[in-house]
This record gives sequence, C-alpha cells and structure tokens, in this order.
Amino acid sequence: MKLRLFALATMWCGISLFAQDYFPKNDGVKAEDQNYTALTNAKIYVTPTQVLNNATLLIHKGKVVQAGKSVSLPKNTVSIDLEGKSIYPSFIDIYSDFGIEQPKRESSRGRTAQYEPSREGFYWNDHIMPENNAIGVFKYDDKKAEELRKIGFGTVNTHIQDGIARGTGALIALNGKGNDAERILDDKSAQYFSLKRSVEKSQSYPSSLMGSLALLRQMYYDAEWYAKGNVTTKDRSLESLLNNKDLVQIFEAGDKDHILRANKIGNTFNIPYVILAGGNEYENIADIKATNASLIVPINFPKAYDVSNPYQAQLISLKDMRLWNQAPSNPKVLEENKITFSLTLHDLKSPAEFKSKLATAIEYGLSKTKALEALTTIPAATLGKSAEIGSLQPGSYANFLITSGDIFDKGTTLYENWVQGQPHIINDRNLKDIRGDYNLIAAGKEYSLSISGETSKPKAEIKQAGEKRTTSIDYDQQWLNLTFHNKEGDKVHRLVAKVDPASNDIKGKLILPNGTETSFTANRTAPHSEKSKEEKQNPKPEVQPVTYPNMGYGYASKPKQETILFKNATVWTSEDAGILEATDVLVKNGKIDKIGKDLKARGVTVIDATGKHLTAGIIDEHTHIALLSVNESGHNSTAEVSMEDVVDPEHIGIYRNLAGGVTSAQLLHGSANPIGGRSAIIKLKWGSSAEDMIYDNSPKFIKFALGENVKQSNWGSYSRFPQSRMGVEQLFINYFERAKEYDRKKKSGEPYRVDEEMETLAEILNGERFISCHSYVQSEINMLMKVAEKFNFTVNTFTHILEGYKVADKMKAHGAGASTFSDWWAYKYEVNDAIPYNAAILQSQGVTVALNSDDAEMSRRLNQEAAKTVKYGGMSELEAWKTVTINPAKLLHIDDKVGSIKEGKDADLVLWSHHPLSVYSKAEKTLIDGAVYFDLEKDKQQREAIKEEKAKLINLMLKEKKKGNATQEPKKSNKEEFHCDSL
Repeated sequence: MKLRLFALATMWCGISLFAQDYFPKNDGVKAEDQNYTALTNAKIYVTPTQVLNNATLLIHKGKVVQAGKSVSLPKNTVSIDLEGKSIYPSFIDIYSDFGIEQPKRESSRGRTAQYEPSREGFYWNDHIMPENNAIGVFKYDDKKAEELRKIGFGTVNTHIQDGIARGTGALIALNGKGNDAERILDDKSAQYFSLKRSVEKSQSYPSSLMGSLALLRQMYYDAEWYAKGNVTTKDRSLESLLNNKDLVQIFEAGDKDHILRANKIGNTFNIPYVILAGGNEYENIADIKATNASLIVPINFPKAYDVSNPYQAQLISLKDMRLWNQAPSNPKVLEENKITFSLTLHDLKSPAEFKSKLATAIEYGLSKTKALEALTTIPAATLGKSAEIGSLQPGSYANFLITSGDIFDKGTTLYENWVQGQPHIINDRNLKDIRGDYNLIAAGKEYSLSISGETSKPKAEIKQAGEKRTTSIDYDQQWLNLTFHNKEGDKVHRLVAKVDPASNDIKGKLILPNGTETSFTANRTAPHSEKSKEEKQNPKPEVQPVTYPNMGYGYASKPKQETILFKNATVWTSEDAGILEATDVLVKNGKIDKIGKDLKARGVTVIDATGKHLTAGIIDEHTHIALLSVNESGHNSTAEVSMEDVVDPEHIGIYRNLAGGVTSAQLLHGSANPIGGRSAIIKLKWGSSAEDMIYDNSPKFIKFALGENVKQSNWGSYSRFPQSRMGVEQLFINYFERAKEYDRKKKSGEPYRVDEEMETLAEILNGERFISCHSYVQSEINMLMKVAEKFNFTVNTFTHILEGYKVADKMKAHGAGASTFSDWWAYKYEVNDAIPYNAAILQSQGVTVALNSDDAEMSRRLNQEAAKTVKYGGMSELEAWKTVTINPAKLLHIDDKVGSIKEGKDADLVLWSHHPLSVYSKAEKTLIDGAVYFDLEKDKQQREAIKEEKAKLINLMLKEKKKGNATQEPKKSNKEEFHCDSL
C-alpha cells in the first residue's frame, strides 16, 4: 500500500510534465519530475494481437518507453506490481461531440421562408459551414470526461454536429489532471459532412434529402472552380473546404443506403470518406463491402418492445421487430466480411449503456480481438495517429487501462484509466475480490450466499432451503456490510466484516433483529464464475435470417432469371398482332424468346396458362412510390436534384404494385416548383438495391409543373417568385436563356463553372433530356408549348393534362404525349373542367396517351383504370390496354425494351387469372427480366410466415421483459405516401 501511495504521489507530481519549458514558474522551486514508472508482472495488450504475459510497461513523461518481458529499468524508476492484472490501450471514440455545446433549433421561426443566405463573405448556402472549427468552441468538461474514462475511453475526436458541411474536429485526450495545452492532440483532426441541414440556420434550401446531395455535389464543383482562381472575391467557406481537403474526411450517413449515397459522392470527387454507419449494414452487406469505405459503427441497439398488450403489439412492423433481433449481429457481420470499422458511442442515450451494448455485440458473435481493434488501433489508424494513440508501442501516449482481467468479461473490474501518463482511479485495485459462493452460518442457521457483479460493486443473493431472502450489500475499502430479511420479510439481519485479504473466508459481527450481537462465518465453497453462469442462463441468441428486402414479404434470396414456357395463354401483345388465343410464350435469358403455337423446349418450367391471360407488365408513367422525398421546395428551379438519389428499395408500394401487375415506373419529382428534379425510371425488382432497380442507360427525364402548386396558391405566407401564372412563363424563359448561354460557353472551350442545374437545362435544349410536365389548364399547356418552340425543343409529356381534350390538336402538332387520369375531377379548382372522356379524345387526335396513378393505391389498380376508357370514350379493349403498357413505354422512350410482348424484348410479363381489364382479375405471376418477382401462391405462404415469425419474435420480447430488461413502447412506423404536392 505504501508503494502504491508513493507511486500515485509521483504521478500527481508529474502533472507539470507536459508544461511548456518556456513558461515561467511562479509557484515554488523550479524542479521537474524525471522519474520513470514501471508497471510490472501484468498481462499487457500492446496491440489487440500483440499480447505479453507477465510483462512490464515502462513510461516516462506521459509516453510509453517500452513494453516487454525483459525491460531494463532506469535507477529513477517507481515500480508498481500488477500481478494478476491486465493492461489495455485506452479506447478512442472517433465520432464524438465531447466539449461542444451543440447548436439548437430556433424556436421562433416565422412561416415566411428564408431563401437567401444570412451571411456575407461565405458560401451562398448557410448549411455549408466548413469554416467552423470545433476547437474554437471546445470547452473541456471533466465531469463528462470522467463518465467516459469510467468505461475505458482515453481519447475522443469531437466536432460540431450541425449542418451539411460541418468544419473541422479536434482530437482530445481525456486527461483530467492536465490543461488544454496538453489535452488537445490535434486541433484539426478531420473534416466533417452530413446529409442534414443545420438546425440553427433557416435558409429554405435544401428542404429534402435529394437537395442535400445535390448541394454537396455543387459545393465540390464550386470549390474546384474557386481553386483555379476564377473567383475574384473571397469565399471563406470554400477557402476552408480547400485548406482542409487533405484531412480525414468523415461523413455522417447513419443508414446502410445513405452509406451508398455518400460513397457515390466520394467516388465522383475522388474523396475516400470515412462513413458513420447506421447499425443496419448487415441488411445490405454485399453493397456495403463493395464501397471499400472505412466505417464508424454505432452500437445503439434498440430495446425490445413491450408486447404484453396484444393490441399494441399489432402496431409493430416485422421490420422493426427484426431490427431489435438482428441489429446486435451487425458488428459480427462486418467482421466476417472483412470491413474496416471503428466503434462509437454516438447515439447512445448515456455512456453508461456502452458496456452492456458492447457485451451484447460480443454475445452475438463479434470477436473480442476485433472489438478491441475497433476501439483502439483502427480509429487511431483512421485518423493517421497510430504512432500516438491506440496502442502501447514505444513513443505513443501512455493511455492505458488497468483491469482485473479480460476487459470484455462482465465480471471484470476497471481499476484505473491512465491518460497521458496520468492515473485516474476508477476502482480500488487493492480491493479484495470477494465474489463467489459461500456457506453462511449465522445465529446457528445455515444459508447459501452467492456474491456476483463487479469487484467494487458486488451483488449478493442469500437463500435458505432454496428460498430467496431480500438482500443488500455494500463493499468499500475492505469493509463488507450485508443485510438480509427473514422469511416473512419483516425482520433484518445485519452483518459487518473487515475482509482479510489473505483468507478466502469472511468472518465478522452479526446483529440480529432483536439487537443481539453475535458472530457469523461465510466459508467460500466456489470461486466466482460469472461467465459460465450467464452461458447457462442465456443460450446463444436466436437471430432471424435476413431477407431481401429485410422486411415483411422479403425473399430468402433474390429472384433469379428462369427459363419458363407459358402454354395456351390468351396473349395481349400490345402490338399490331393484337390478342392471340391459345398461344405459347417462351422466356429465356431474361428475354421473350419465342411466341407461337405448340412451342417446345428442354429444361424449362412449364406453366399451364389455359383460360388465363398473359400481358406485358404495366408501366406507370407518373408515380411517387419508392421515394424518400418527393419535393425540393427550397428554390423555384431544382433541376440539379435527382430522384435516382432517393429511390427507396424497401417501400412496400413496390411489392404491392407487383401484385397489381406493375413492372416499371417513372418516379417523378413533385410539383412544388416550376422546374423540378430529374426523374428515376425503375423496374420494380423487389429485393434489389436502388441502383439495380434503375434502368441501364436510362432515358433522361425531368419534371416541370404548372398551375396552382408552383405559384404557391395554398402555401400561406410564402413569397418566392413566381406568385402568378404569368410569372411561371417568365421563369421558364429566364432559365432557358441562362442555360443557352451556359451551353454556348461550355461548347466554346472557354473555362466555365460546372453548374448541375444549368447542365440539366442544357440537356433539354440539346434534346438529351425530356420534360414530363404537371399540367391542368389549357392556357398554361399552350404557354409551355410556345416556350419550348421558342427554344427549339418539344415537351415530351403533359402529365395529368385534364384539359388536354381542349388542346389535343395543338399537342399533336407540337409532338407532345399525354399521361392522364381516367376520371379524377374537382379535387381542386383548376380541375373543374376535367372529363372522363379526356383520354379517348386525345387518342382520337393521334396523341400518344397513357394513364398514370400519381397515387400508391391507384398504381396497383391501373388495369382497372384502363378499363374505364372502354366505357368513357369507347376505346377498344386492346387500345385501352395500351394506355398502361406500350403507350407509357413510348412516352418514356423504353418501348424498345418493354411495354409489349414481342420476341427479343425484356421478359416483363404478367399472368392474370382472368381478363386483365376485369375488377375480378388477379396477377398470379409477375416477371421482370425473366425472374418471378411476385407469385400469388407464394404470397399466401409469406402471409403465414410473417404471422409465425412475428409470434416468435413477440415471445422472445416477452422473455426480455420477464428478465427485467428495459423495453420500449410499441409504435407504428408506416412510411409517408407521397403525392405531387407533398412537402
């Protein structure tokens, strides 16, 4: 004990070891502690894979001198014997907000939107703040530092977690005995980015995920332009962005799909982002691995739901239930796939949760070696600080932990956390470990006593004849205080003892309930073995398998192309061939191989389609399903944003549409602004990634809009231009004039600033991108056609077009197509003149006409919408069917691939139980590229499987509650269904 006190005293004296030698000393004799400290006879983890038994760690002036089994100790060395103890490098949190007061959302924002920036001399968008430096607002908080040290952390990488470009972070040692001059290891450790707007800034743009992505791309293009010296004024934001481009670039994604989005931007600009993950990477591990990105992984695994109320339990989706069950396996899956990752405390409600969450990850299969790497060497290497932190190699900071044993075992005690050579006492390491099983003799009666928990915070359980007694325990500085109640619970026995470090037994004083004093003896019968007890009590976690997508109706494996022969079907070709009776169709290699009578082929799946109808897959020209956002309303033109950036491959609307025979769709931007965003044209490949759903060499489209929505008729006190229909026309003219000049400059070979918005509009002028325009009123339809003709391009499609019957002849002359509703009417003033005969009239004038949904529910019933044109206008059944197959394919310029049954086209087919225009008809099989993506019989099986799996997970959650573990309230997590005007 004397040696330990002496060693601690020398450590306290060493506080000044890091003081700058040029600082004057005014507090006594000028002297400097030159002693070495040797921690001997310990198990030392120099790195997670370099472990030394019975070794010595020698430190001097806050740095590691040597770690080894044979270390020569200088004469001025203070030795500390750590026999039976272990030494680990202290942990590093690479993604922290320690010491930073984070910005808060303004509470008194008005309804009037702010379109312009609030700053001068900075980038044009307030949410881009690379000039921010965490060190400028950093304030060390030792109370919070102590919380982190208690769970093993010695270093944190902190930053301001606000905005899209967030500025630089700072690397801080959690040294409670030094000052900032010593603690700040790097005042510019990394540069940070995210997809989230600033909570403090009010500028309207971006208002969506796709806007954030577009803004990031434009920021980088502008930085490249600025770096070439093409800007005469100073931009402090871009200056900072460029000055810090060689730092580690850390991107907060927070979701498996956002990782792919962030990585795509990184690849575009050759930036190897280190990406904050979301904890659900196991769901899409192949694509995550393909990014080759280093990840920072949170372990904020969700709690089980309280499902004791069966009615509330119905609110919980299978996806959310699975997340609770599967998320703890995420670190293990990353390890198995050899993905480089660090672990972080980010998003934990309290640092105190860290130990149990990490234990859960290890219980679910994460190896202890990888866990230690993810907390030490990997974050150090990620930050380029391997020589300073993360290990106990010579020259590194003396940041280390002293433990009673394996640091990841539940029963292990963390005694001390040394930071920069300064010891921080967590638990008394000289405290005797009294955990174990005892035979307790008290007042002539025999009891069984079991002591578990941590050495310094033990838990006690006393039984007599197998019955538990209410028990409490307190253990401090070798003094044990133990109380337990009698059988009835109304009387208390009090035991107190000074524990003898040399004995396995405990003897002391017993005070009976009547106040009589006597003695007790507790003879140890077995040493503590917490691990083996837990293994018996907690069997290996039962993790549900991942499906594609990982939710209800997901598939165990992704659908694959098959060779299929449909026999004796009524085939609706959507071609000049019309409707073919009793006809065979052979599908091979994802294509329609043959069409004819009595076809034969070997090694095929034969489907008897007698009495059934085979059609091309339905194509929805205008929908907003499968999107994470639909409107970027922050500007009056957002041609720079792309719906391809925000495709949601897990939207249940995809599966439901497949059940309705839909195989392709155009996902359009909304109608919040005259010039909207670029479209995504997808095949509804349920279970595939967003990237795999998008058409290869997809035709380029953009959404324009006219009418009430774009002039903000019902937006309250908004004031963005335009506020009138004539203003909309002037906006189009202005933007196309600017795009024309931009394109001229680009083609001239002159230096030019890449502008994604102007690039898109120039593609329209050059005939490389097509317009699908939200429209209602004939005057505006005429207006846009005249604007287009002024700039020598054609409006490809007027969508909605409910007054199209008034201008059908003009549309035909212009060359525009129509994608309309079958019979929508009077849902707002500008559609009062809508009639259900619109489609038929347009078609009679030679306009290519399609029917669209603009609605998730209607989208899966487009076959019935097509049937209405037979009643309203007298279209033939085949022409009616074309309005949802070949006609939308023509409007989308994909009719060479899909939209009809023709040899050589993609095998996007639907087998219907009855006539496809009938309300009684069901899609029995839906194929895309020759793979079955929906099967009615399999759907029935999946419904039963979902019930069984939910029941299984509910039982597991009930067990969690029974164990006394915390639970969360059930909640419904339905995704919002977007429409044109959704904001």
